[in-house]
Order: sequence, then C-alpha cells, then structure tokens
Amino acid sequence: MKKIILIIFAVFSLSLNSCDLVSDLLGDSESGLSNEDIVAGLKTALEVGTDSSANALMITDGYYKGGELIKILLPPEADPIFEYISLIPGGDAMVEDVILGINRSAEGAAKEVKPIFKDAITNMTIEDGMNILNGVSASGKTDFDSTAATVYLKTQTYSSLVSLYAPKIGTELDREIVNDVSTNNAWTTLTSHYNSLVPPSEAVNTELGTFATEKALNGLFYKIGEEEKKIRKDPYEWAIDIIKKVFGSKVE
Repeated sequence: MKKIILIIFAVFSLSLNSCDLVSDLLGDSESGLSNEDIVAGLKTALEVGTDSSANALMITDGYYKGGELIKILLPPEADPIFEYISLIPGGDAMVEDVILGINRSAEGAAKEVKPIFKDAITNMTIEDGMNILNGVSASGKTDFDSTAATVYLKTQTYSSLVSLYAPKIGTELDREIVNDVSTNNAWTTLTSHYNSLVPPSEAVNTELGTFATEKALNGLFYKIGEEEKKIRKDPYEWAIDIIKKVFGSKVE
C-alpha cells in the first residue's frame, strides 16, 4: 500500500514539474519507483479523472445546465428557423425542447464513454506517459502544457467518440418539431438556399449533426481538461482523493 501511495504522489509531483520532490521520491530506496511504476500510477489517475468527468456530464442536466462552455446550443445561422417557429403558439417552447433534446442525447452518450477512455489509457506507452507528466503534448505548445493528458486522450479517442455521440444527436435532430418538419429538415432547407446565394467561402455547414456533435465533444474535453488542471494544481489533495476512490483507504 505504501508503494502505491508513493507512485500516485510521485505522478502528481511530476505533473507539477517539481523536480526536487520527484528526485527525492525516486531516490528513496524503499520506494524503488521506476518509470513503469510512475506511468502505472498516471494511468490510474487518468482513469479516475475521466470517470469523474463522465459522471458529471451523464447525469440529468449535466450538459444542459453545465454552463456556457458545456451546454450545446445551435449555431447563430439557425436563428431564422427558430425566429419563424417562435411566431407559432408554443413555438418558443418547441425551440427550447430541441436544445434540451440535443443536450439530453449528449448526456446519454456520456454514459458510454468510459470504456473508450479506458482503452486509450491502457494502451498508453511509457514514452506517452512520461511526455504527459512533463507537460509535452501534441498541441504544438512549446512550453509546459497543463492539459497534455487531455490532448493525448483527444487524439486517441475522438473518432470513436464521434461514432458514439453522432447517432444519438442525429436521432434527436430528426425528431419532428412542427408540421412534419424536423430540425434537420428545416436546417437543410435554410442552409441550402442560403448557400446557393453566397460565394462558396461564405457557405455554412448543412450538417447540423456534425456541428452539435463537435460542440458536445468540446464540452467533454473541456471538462476533462479542467479535471487535469485541478490535479496538477493540488497534487496532494488529489492523490488522497484517488487513493480513497481506488483503494477505499485513508492515507496514514
């Protein structure tokens, strides 16, 4: 148990780039921590962190009341559709029902993301893990990236997450909202007409589902990124929290 605690704490110490403290831990003959041990601790921490993010989004209103960076709204180009619908008695409620339905579908998808993240974490190499701990990411940043783990997970899981979210959101967008017309129908009609009148460079995306899915995943990775920053900011507190969650024990 002592070695597990040291591994978790060493992981978070590395994540803060506290070289002196890390050296002390790794130099401790009792701990005997190797890079493999440290990356194993990182994987445990990331699995708990992604689980926490998924748990926050999968509950009712996880997306819908998750704040302006989480809640999925429709693009400004959709305003003419809903301005028209709002003139119909009960139209405003219909508009909000569309937005609610999209967010509910994203909340449903969030219930199924954990295995996708777990696979990516399990397949992480030692090199990947050490890069993450040292704030090196594929984001192109040259300085320390406090969301290196989030960037790694996004590159490894994005396609699978699109395949998970898109059908659920698409079903909601195909649902009839008024006069046998779905949100997708109205959007396609509007944007196709608009695109025929403007230069190709000014055309808007006729695939509303693509937009909504992208917004949903942006919210998911924003949440994961915030969790990662919290871990790096207060490693000791998070080490204790993770040990409690994983091992059901208190630090002695």
